[in-house]
Amino acid sequence: MLCVMSWIMKEILDFLAECKVLFLATTEGEKPHVRAMGLFFEHKGKLCFGTSNRKPLWKQLKANPNIEICACAGTKWLRLAGKAAFDPGKEYREKALEAIPSLKSKYAVDDGIFEIFYFESARGAFEDLAGGKKEVSI
Repeated sequence: MLCVMSWIMKEILDFLAECKVLFLATTEGEKPHVRAMGLFFEHKGKLCFGTSNRKPLWKQLKANPNIEICACAGTKWLRLAGKAAFDPGKEYREKALEAIPSLKSKYAVDDGIFEIFYFESARGAFEDLAGGKKEVSI
């Protein structure tokens, strides 16, 4: 099963890299909030994201960790929904800065601002305009 999961994660990451930007949905109370995200990476088999703990995104995640992402390239798209988990560990922040070096001008590993979250588990699908659908879970 581990090989299948690794292959699925690679397929997801390759698609997100092709898209370059994904859209992340959270909620605040009963209101949805969607924003573009360019900070995503894999670490220890987890699809990870980063943000500042000073942004509304962080407060929304802490209040309600249910999230969904959507990314599109050409006539294909990927949607994944699940719960965000939080890792206060330095290792994840180091990995993020290694994966996207340009972030070093904005964040530091121990700045008390840079936060990492990841899908605890997620389900979704690759779909296309021709009606194709491939369900995935991580």
